[in-house]
Amino acid sequence: MAQQDQEERTENLVPDAEAFGRNMIRLMEVGGKVMSSYAAPRMNGSPDAGPAGSLASFATTLGALAQNWLKDPKRALDAQAELWHSYMGLWTGAMQRMMGQQTEPAIRPHPGDKRFSHPEWSENQFFDFVKQAYLLTARWAENMVERTNDIDEHTRRKAEFYVKQISAALAPTNFVLTNPELLRETLASNGANLVRGMELLAEDLESGKGDLKIRQTDLSAFTVGENLAVTPGKVVYQNELIQLIQYAPATKQVLKRPLVIVPPWINKYYILDLSPKKSFIKWCVDEGHTVFVISWVNPDKRLAHKTFEDYMREGIFAALDAAEKATGEKKVNAVGYCVGGTLLAVALAYMASKRDNRVASATFLATQVEFTYAGDLKVFVDEEQLAALEKDMKEKGYLEGRRMAAVFDLLRANDLIWPYVVNTYLKGEVPFPFDILYWNSDSTHVPAANHSYYLRQCYLKNAIAKGEMVIGGRKIDLSKVRMPIYNLATREDHIAPAKSVFLGSQFFGGPVRYVMSGSGHIAGVVNPPSQDKYCYWTGGAAKGGFDDWLKAADEHPGSWWPDWQQWITALHDKKVPARKIGGGKLKPIEDAPGSYVKIKD
Repeated sequence: MAQQDQEERTENLVPDAEAFGRNMIRLMEVGGKVMSSYAAPRMNGSPDAGPAGSLASFATTLGALAQNWLKDPKRALDAQAELWHSYMGLWTGAMQRMMGQQTEPAIRPHPGDKRFSHPEWSENQFFDFVKQAYLLTARWAENMVERTNDIDEHTRRKAEFYVKQISAALAPTNFVLTNPELLRETLASNGANLVRGMELLAEDLESGKGDLKIRQTDLSAFTVGENLAVTPGKVVYQNELIQLIQYAPATKQVLKRPLVIVPPWINKYYILDLSPKKSFIKWCVDEGHTVFVISWVNPDKRLAHKTFEDYMREGIFAALDAAEKATGEKKVNAVGYCVGGTLLAVALAYMASKRDNRVASATFLATQVEFTYAGDLKVFVDEEQLAALEKDMKEKGYLEGRRMAAVFDLLRANDLIWPYVVNTYLKGEVPFPFDILYWNSDSTHVPAANHSYYLRQCYLKNAIAKGEMVIGGRKIDLSKVRMPIYNLATREDHIAPAKSVFLGSQFFGGPVRYVMSGSGHIAGVVNPPSQDKYCYWTGGAAKGGFDDWLKAADEHPGSWWPDWQQWITALHDKKVPARKIGGGKLKPIEDAPGSYVKIKD
């Protein structure tokens, strides 16, 4: 049966020589446009995009790895022999299969690896051989890093990351001649797929002004304010750094304590207000909250001097002041997401030192305050790379949003880079519309002073957890933060790993409800109950080891949102009549989502 299917797939794969030739000529023409779009800004002196210092770090790290192995020639030869032994096993299995024998693969893809899901990767002996040879080589390379002696842990982590990036880039799925799907599509369409892909590549390079911003979704399908970020509301306050949006009530009565949301400033706030069915903000409004959210400005060089402390004062404190004016309430519930949560935690510790108790409860979403287990982002943070980054930021006044976006994509290259390279630029397919990926592509700058301080204090020095961070002349002590806290982690988070969030829970001085959601940094947070996806875990206090907590935790189906709502209303469930936007004291400036969120990178 498998043989019959393979024969059917092989039919009609003889290309039309004339059509193929025309497409190849067209391919070269469009290829010239691609090269021109890439070269033009570089000829004008514009620097290449990419993480500053990354190439030097790449060469230095892998060079140190090679030198380590070459110091012991016998050990290096043994490692080579191990690789050749695995190749011989693969070759033997391939010969047996050619003779009609049933054999077990020398290696199988990881169950979560979708690159080799097409049946021909297993049914076709040539492509099966190519697949297994690649997987054996990639595993061997990763094992080489793991077994390297006498290198520091940071260098090892960098080497692991770089080797994985090389492996991902060299996968046979990324090339026409070694990918059965691409080869079949190219023959069947007489190369028209490659022409379409090259045209899309030319468009993306041109729109990126010479730098490739990989098209992950159909960008024409979304417009902020039309089908994204459409929850009704008004901008009720603004300054240089923020616009504060207050949303119109959806219930006759609302909870007495307003909800103030602090999103990350390295992205745009509407990740929490996507389409109405995926909007955490709309869901909160429907549940009876008076919701305020900070919309951070997309900064330019004029705001280069804005510091972490400025973001606290002109962001969080300004939002709290405005919310109090609009509602008359002196106590609010606060929510912080990702680095917005880190800033909120620092602000709460500072407020505690000043006996400012306006925040009655805090919710942290995928937030780190302890950075020992901060994930692969630490690969990009050491003195050498930070110095290069700071030099680049000093010239521009900010970290370009596209550079930060590129770093986040690298953390999940097999999900966010190579599938889109293959499907868009080689298959010639326009990506499917996906709101989260549109948001992911809508990047924002970060002021130089703020970003440098954040990376050095948090990732390099772990100063918050050590009690060494100083803000406004006061040392930050999280143990003085004693209000109830809901601390959400996501199980597959590559930015704020669940273990890191768990450890951070232990530094607060009050009761902490640690909850872990399924999925990752975005989907694990933006998981509305109506979709009935994933699950979440609850358990005792976040004490002891993370693995022990997880073993004893209770698993619940679906979204964590209702659990959070139950937690927050249990703290204070008093209600008041629905509030008018601005409360008569703040004059609305413009309709939500405001103008700051529409400023493009």
